[in-house]
Amino acid sequence: MHDIGKNIVGVVLQCNNYEVIDLGVMVPAEKILQTARLENVDIIGLSGLITPSLDEMVHVAKEMQRQGFTIPLMIGGATTSRAHTAVKIEPHYKGATVYVTDASRGVGVASNLLSADLKDEFMRSTRAEYSEVRERHKGKESKTKQHSLEEARRNKFNWGDYEPVIPLFLGVKVIDDVPLATLVDYIDWSPFFQTWEMAGSYPKILDDKVIGTEARKLFNDAQTMLKQLVDEQWLQARAVIGFFSAYGEGDDVVVYTDESRSQQREVLHHLRQQNVKAPGRPNYCLSDFIAPIASGKPDYIGGFAVTTGIGIEEKLQQFENDYDDYSSIMLKALADRLAEAFAEYMHKVVRKNYWGYAEDEAIDNEQLINEAYQGIRPAPGYPACPDHTEKAKLFELLNVTENTSIELTESYAMYPASAVSGWYFSHPQSQYFNVGKIDKDQLEDYARRKGMALDVAERWLSAHLHH
Repeated sequence: MHDIGKNIVGVVLQCNNYEVIDLGVMVPAEKILQTARLENVDIIGLSGLITPSLDEMVHVAKEMQRQGFTIPLMIGGATTSRAHTAVKIEPHYKGATVYVTDASRGVGVASNLLSADLKDEFMRSTRAEYSEVRERHKGKESKTKQHSLEEARRNKFNWGDYEPVIPLFLGVKVIDDVPLATLVDYIDWSPFFQTWEMAGSYPKILDDKVIGTEARKLFNDAQTMLKQLVDEQWLQARAVIGFFSAYGEGDDVVVYTDESRSQQREVLHHLRQQNVKAPGRPNYCLSDFIAPIASGKPDYIGGFAVTTGIGIEEKLQQFENDYDDYSSIMLKALADRLAEAFAEYMHKVVRKNYWGYAEDEAIDNEQLINEAYQGIRPAPGYPACPDHTEKAKLFELLNVTENTSIELTESYAMYPASAVSGWYFSHPQSQYFNVGKIDKDQLEDYARRKGMALDVAERWLSAHLHH
C-alpha cells in the first residue's frame, strides 16, 4: 500500500497486479487522475465517507470524461447510494461506473469489470438498471411542488418573542484540558457499527440474530483499544468556541465585531426550503432562528470546532509498519466517535455554562444522543446549511487552525478527519431540517448574495438543484 497523500475524497486506485494505492481522505481530482495515469491503474474507486465527497465524485467523473479516461469507476462509502450514482455520477462518464454496496462486494465487482468475458454483460445490465433508477427519480422529482423563493420567504418561521440570553463572554475561547476519559460516556456507538458496514442501532445490534456475534466481537475489540488509547493518551482533545453579536437579515446572519453592533464582521449566507409544505408548516432557513433586525432585540450566534485527532498519525504509522490494517481502521473509527462525543460534550457545557441559555438542563445520556435539548449545532455542508464553502467563515471567526491545529482543505474537509465544527443556535424552537431541493431563482439569489460566480455556486449546490 502506498500512502501518497492526505486531505482527500476517500480514494482507492486498483492496479494491474491488484495492489491498492490508498490516497487517504479528501484528495483533489487532479491528484487522483494524475496518480491513475502514472501508476497505469485498471480501476479508480471513490469512497464517499463524508458529504463533501458526493459533489466531488461528480466532479471526478466529469474530469475523467474530459481527460479521455476509459477505465472503470467504482463508487462506494457511507454517504453514497445506487440512486446517487445512477442520477448524479454515471451520466457524466461514458466509461463503466458502478456503485458497490459494501467493501465485501468490491472484489466481485472488480473481477467483473476486468474480465474480458464478463464485463460487457455486467455493464449492459448495470446500465439498464441505472437508467431505470433515473427514470423513477425523474418521475418522483417532477411531482415535487416548489414555492418560488419569494413565496417561501413569505412562509418563513416566525422568530417570535424569545428573550435571547447573553453569553458569558463574546469572542473566542480555546479549551484543551478535557481528558479523553471524560468523553467516553458521550459516545454514540450506532455510527461506529455503520463504519464497519453493519446495519443496526446500539445496543440492539449486539443481540442481532444475524450479525450479533460479529458485532459483539467488534465492540469488545473497540472497548479494549479505547481503554488503551485513553490510559496511554494516544490522542489529544482540543476545542475552540466563540460567541458573537448577530442579527438575522433575510436569509443571512449578520455577525458584528462587538456588542455595539456598529461594525459588521461577517455575513453568513443560508438557504431556505422551497418545497410546498402542509398548511401551518414554515419553509425554514437557519437565519430565522436569529433575532431579525426589526425586533430590536440583541441576539447572538456561536461557533465551535473540536478535534480528537491530535497525535493520531504516529499511532497509524506504527500500525502501518506492522501491517495491522484492522487496528488502523479501528483507531480511526474510535477517534471519529470521540470527536463526535467531544462535540456533544462541548455543546452541553455551552448550554449550561458558557452561554447558559439552558443552565437548569437535566437530561440523561439517551436524551443527549437523541438531541432532546434546547438549541442546535448545524455544521456547514450538512442538510440545514449544505454549502461547504461557508465553513471558511467559521474557521476565520474562530481562528480554528491556529487554535486547534485543524486545517481546512481545498475541498473544505477538515484535517485531521477526527474533527467536528459548526454553529450554535440557542432559540428554543430552533431545529434541524433538510433544505432539500432549491430552484434556479434561489441559486441565482444565493450566488449574488455571496458574490460567487453562478457556475461555482451551482457546482457546490448541484445535489440540491431541483430539475
